[in-house]
Amino acid sequence: MSRTVFVLNGPNLNLLGLRQPHIYGHETLDDVERDCRALAVELRLDLRFHQSNREYEIIDWVHEARTVAGGIVINPAAFTHTSVAVLDALNAFEPPVIEVHISNVHKREAFRHHSYVSLRADGVIAGFGTQGYLLALRRIARLIDEAAA
Repeated sequence: MSRTVFVLNGPNLNLLGLRQPHIYGHETLDDVERDCRALAVELRLDLRFHQSNREYEIIDWVHEARTVAGGIVINPAAFTHTSVAVLDALNAFEPPVIEVHISNVHKREAFRHHSYVSLRADGVIAGFGTQGYLLALRRIARLIDEAAA
């Protein structure tokens, strides 16, 4: 199985560290990418890290992952609660998918309690801040290792 992992980030995550730091913290998406890349080296993963405010780009990256990736870590942000299209794309991807949310969505507004992506995800990590990305990468690496054994 491929050791390539796509880390996909949805809308407004480009403002991480600036937008509502009392909810999302002060780390930027560049900080998250740096930490993910450092851990990927340790885990022997090839990382593809992307962010978009456009739903179609997220979908295109999921489609690309179908041919090259051993897993996807996705923080769909607001698309979590609205995008059947992202769900459909993920349903066409067979390797593991881990859904990540920086905040604990279950302590927030009721509309954030529903996730279309969770219908496909093999695991969901919420409320661990940006450390959730690292936890997700560790899990994906383990699943890839188990599939290869």
